[in-house]
Amino acid sequence: MNVKLTDKDKISVTNPDELYEIMRQILFRDNKIDCEKEHFWMIGLNMANTIVYIELVSMGSVKASQAEPMNVYRVAVLKGVTSVIAVHNHPSGNLTPSEADKDTTDRLIQVGKILDIKFLDHFIISAEKYISFLDIGLMAQLEKSLKYVVPYKIEEIIRKQEMEIRLGKEKADKLKETTNQLKETTNQLKESAKEFKETAKIEKSLRIEFEMTVISNLLKQKMTIEQIAVILNLTTKEVEQVTKKIKS
Repeated sequence: MNVKLTDKDKISVTNPDELYEIMRQILFRDNKIDCEKEHFWMIGLNMANTIVYIELVSMGSVKASQAEPMNVYRVAVLKGVTSVIAVHNHPSGNLTPSEADKDTTDRLIQVGKILDIKFLDHFIISAEKYISFLDIGLMAQLEKSLKYVVPYKIEEIIRKQEMEIRLGKEKADKLKETTNQLKETTNQLKESAKEFKETAKIEKSLRIEFEMTVISNLLKQKMTIEQIAVILNLTTKEVEQVTKKIKS
């Protein structure tokens, strides 16, 4: 049974409180529907998340209502909506989702995937308050369930997981190879730095030896420190330091 919508009801669903208020009013609208029984509604949304329709799918006893996938998605398919939200009431006022509520939602999520209609959320309402499966984390939990997933979909999931594992292993192997290359390059750089240090040390030793030999010879020729400094392009202080080494 389609619920007649007012312009006020045709809102863009961005706030769950607004959606609850609409459904609470529908539940008690003009006292035309027995509020002591469970009602199960489906809300159809377009791509802009605007409410296209609200349909009373079933009305059950004081404890339960039936929500068969064929009835739940019939209008959704006919109207071409892109997503749906389920709403049902608990006349007792206890909003804790029953196992049957979870099971129904699990099943409807999977049927929605086959029909390419996103099952966004499931509200349980009473006259005073509501809960959202999405808000309490139940939607995320049921999305992972495989209970009602058809075999070919399970096979697709397994293949996807195998591919992700394979790609992950390839990335890990490539990372390991890159790490090994970096280690090798680092070791080579360390070795080159060591060789450079040794070479610099030898060059310094040879330079000092050369300076000592030259300065020693020039001193024998009675040349002054200042003259030697000019010839070797050194400071007088540097020449004096070498001279002290020669005399020591």
